[in-house]
Amino acid sequence: MIAEHPVVRLSQVGRSYGRGEHQVHALRDVTASIDPGELLAVVGPSGSGKSTLLNLIGTLDRPSWGQVLIEGHDVSRLDDRELSALRAHRIGFVFQHFHLAEGIRAVDNVADGLLYTGRSLRTRRERAETALHRVGLGHRLGHRPHELSGGERQRVAIARAVVGDPALLLADEPTGALDTRSGDMVTGLLRDLNAAGTTVVVITHDTELAAALPRRILVRDGVLVEDSAAAESPAASPAGDRRAQETGI
Repeated sequence: MIAEHPVVRLSQVGRSYGRGEHQVHALRDVTASIDPGELLAVVGPSGSGKSTLLNLIGTLDRPSWGQVLIEGHDVSRLDDRELSALRAHRIGFVFQHFHLAEGIRAVDNVADGLLYTGRSLRTRRERAETALHRVGLGHRLGHRPHELSGGERQRVAIARAVVGDPALLLADEPTGALDTRSGDMVTGLLRDLNAAGTTVVVITHDTELAAALPRRILVRDGVLVEDSAAAESPAASPAGDRRAQETGI
């Protein structure tokens, strides 16, 4: 059964900065669709437009032209309050450098992921404990960031991102600051979360990591130049058929 809406649909999306001769096109005419339950990588070199694409998908920025739909909601038609609510309830973020509050216990760092949902402190902490157990850190609830390894800190960050059960998890270079063993653990955790139903988009310049994921979107010079979904036979799956029609590739 196909969901009513893709989690993400981009139609001829562009983002530019500046004016006149100083104008820079960070992203140009990107069209793509991400279905519920997908696990994919957005890959490209530094300056390719990956971060701009992340900001647009994550509703942290609005497109200069084109349409960004998140679960059917047109980002350009939402005011700041509505966008904040959409992010708080439907999108989780994981960053390369964790962004944990120093001196704050792991359980409270995770509970902060629910600050804008209107839940009580008690409920936020209960859900934070559940999320930390989910990422294998039930024994680290009271530890501060400086008492955790890099891999553990990233798992705390992932717990914070998924504590509200978002439909979409955006992971920006999630293994970039980790050693190989910790990076493999984090990648495995993202796979587990995806297997449990979360749509996961990994933004990375690591071609090896991208190659290990089921779908890869390559961005270069602000343009989507390759989408491995195009290699799927349209007859292979209804989702593949719809995506091929929407992307035109």
